[in-house]
Amino acid sequence: MKLPFAGLIAAVAFSGTALAQYPTRPITLIVPFAAGGPTDVVARTIGVNMGKTLGTTIVVENKVGAGGTIAANYVAKAAPDGYTIFLHHNGMATAVGLYRKLSYDPLKDFEYIGQVADVPMTLLARKDFPANNLQELIKYTKLNEDKINLANAGLGAVSHLCGMMFQQAIGQKWTTVPFSGTGPAMTALLGGQVDILCDQTTQTIPIIKAEKVRFYGVTTKQRIQSLPDAPTLQEQGLKDFEVIVWHGIYAPKGTPSEAIGKLNNALRVALKDPGTVARLKELGAEIVPESKQTSEGLRTWLQSEIDKWVPVIRSAGTFAD
Repeated sequence: MKLPFAGLIAAVAFSGTALAQYPTRPITLIVPFAAGGPTDVVARTIGVNMGKTLGTTIVVENKVGAGGTIAANYVAKAAPDGYTIFLHHNGMATAVGLYRKLSYDPLKDFEYIGQVADVPMTLLARKDFPANNLQELIKYTKLNEDKINLANAGLGAVSHLCGMMFQQAIGQKWTTVPFSGTGPAMTALLGGQVDILCDQTTQTIPIIKAEKVRFYGVTTKQRIQSLPDAPTLQEQGLKDFEVIVWHGIYAPKGTPSEAIGKLNNALRVALKDPGTVARLKELGAEIVPESKQTSEGLRTWLQSEIDKWVPVIRSAGTFAD
């Protein structure tokens, strides 16, 4: 296989002694969202522990904008030398459907290091919403479909996709109210300015336990450890309804397999670290099975998510220019 020029340079750099010594300097982990957000917290938690195994520092750099596509494009065009890696969530798959033209191909322009952790979503309504359970919610919204508004954290956010999928599942269409992030969307829900929000457990567990919202269930196939008494939407009748926030780590296409192997090993070690496990559990995140922590596991999952979400997005006629 012919390597592009940058890939050829990287391959040469990894020959002989350089290969055995990798890494010899800090590695940059690109995160496509703001510092302090859920994805950033996952990246920093994982990065610290991966760095220990690799014997170097992993520096997190936030490149924000355009639903993560700015960061993805930057990494796709970075030198494939093992010193630039990328942590992204579902947006790596959904961008294929949301954007008419992408400057990169998620399936062709990256190497895959492994999947990290899944964060469940929760379906919520304002505290005084007149429906006590999922069936009442579906019945009430059907009778008042033109009056219901659904908040989300912006176009392409998982909250947006979850809400869109839920409407399709119950055969309804509500007014969508986009916000600039999960924080403002949740503030509006708590203040009663919007009716419904689908958001991840990293944000919602405290307010669910404090009974500040109506809570209708989690979006996973099985009940989750952080909310063991909460039913899933599937067990309440929404067949095959599953939405999770998943995270994977990538590198530019052409990054030498030896570097990918060392990075993958460091990821696997980090995901067994008690401190990492505890911190992710605090966020309501669940570490993925070992079969998903592999390069091939992430590649297969990404393809399946593209196959799942692109038809949903396109049928809704939702596009970002």
